[in-house]
Amino acid sequence: MDFFNGILSIHDVSFLMLSVIAIAALGYILGRITIKGVSLGTAGVFIVALVYGCLFYKELSTEINADFVGKALKIVDNLGLILFVTAVGFIAGPNFFGNFKKNFKSYVLLAIIIILSGGLACAGCITVGKNFTDLSSEEFTAMLTGILSGALTSTPGFSAAKDAVGTEHLQSIVSVGYAIAYIFGVIGVVLFVQIIPKITKADMAKERELLAPSSKKSGKEKKMFTPIEMDSFGIMPFALAACLGIIIGSFKFGNFSLSTTGGCLLVSLLFGHFGRIGKFSIMPKDSTLKVFRELGLMFFLIGAGVAGGAKFVQYFDAVYFLYGIIMTILPMIIGYLFAKYVLKLSLLNNLGSITGGMTSTPALGTLISTAGTENVASAYAATYPVALISVVLVSQFLIILFK
Repeated sequence: MDFFNGILSIHDVSFLMLSVIAIAALGYILGRITIKGVSLGTAGVFIVALVYGCLFYKELSTEINADFVGKALKIVDNLGLILFVTAVGFIAGPNFFGNFKKNFKSYVLLAIIIILSGGLACAGCITVGKNFTDLSSEEFTAMLTGILSGALTSTPGFSAAKDAVGTEHLQSIVSVGYAIAYIFGVIGVVLFVQIIPKITKADMAKERELLAPSSKKSGKEKKMFTPIEMDSFGIMPFALAACLGIIIGSFKFGNFSLSTTGGCLLVSLLFGHFGRIGKFSIMPKDSTLKVFRELGLMFFLIGAGVAGGAKFVQYFDAVYFLYGIIMTILPMIIGYLFAKYVLKLSLLNNLGSITGGMTSTPALGTLISTAGTENVASAYAATYPVALISVVLVSQFLIILFK
């Protein structure tokens, strides 16, 4: 029996599913390896996925169907992102608006500082590097702007850069830059949020107390009314928030849209904040949110990692990879120092904001494990939207400036 009009067999689909499951198993084993208190965590899945993509993607595409393999990985990637971001929104929602109101200026400033630092690093690399490349000025600008969006792991920035360059040839160059820088863009932030607490010898128990939010409702209020749950796990409100988020994220305003990520985050934040509509609960169980958060992150890293590994081998260039490292590390260091010494943010608020400012989904998952609390998600959720808009604008501005 064949699927898709004879294009794919049950064996082909089963092999893809087996690949995804095997990558997950090996990735979690790798992520458990700890060196001086630092580990890859769930990002170990990303490393295994990259290696799989480097070694087997071409053979996999040849044996099955290249178009189907690419689309299947994109589905895994997008499904994972939807699950993860929606879970994060629900987790952050109850305390988000109070925290955001309290630190509004800090979150906005920090997100802008991080993205501007990345933009200035990119501009510097373009100015210096254009004298040492065989690419034309337009091609080199397209490459470096793609590298910036990869270094910041920003899909909206990547899309905006592709739209701004115009021609199909330049769009393909943007894609190459994104693929080269994306790998360190993921791993760099994951390591950063683990290394900084080690360097500063932070007392995590004390840092968690500084981050701990005050309760929204008194125990008396909670006892007075118990909302009706749609199902025992809260999957229905979770699915509803994701559906509405996808719809809202699909609307475009010029070249800008919230994207699926931004839409799902916004809706789930609102659902998590209000908790119920009338007599009905719209808040999933904590256990459900934790499972979806981890499952989503795993799927996202597998989909992005396998596809990224294939492109990385095809287009790798050491100089461009170095540019990507600069555009990942510099904004993090500047953002961290600015948040610590100017904004006076606590360590976990600082690092949570950096994961949002760097639009780094995997790093948030790692930080939650490192911090031992999910309250850091509020700082991520607060800086993420500002960073999302900023990176789109900066990417477009760089292309106009250096065209």
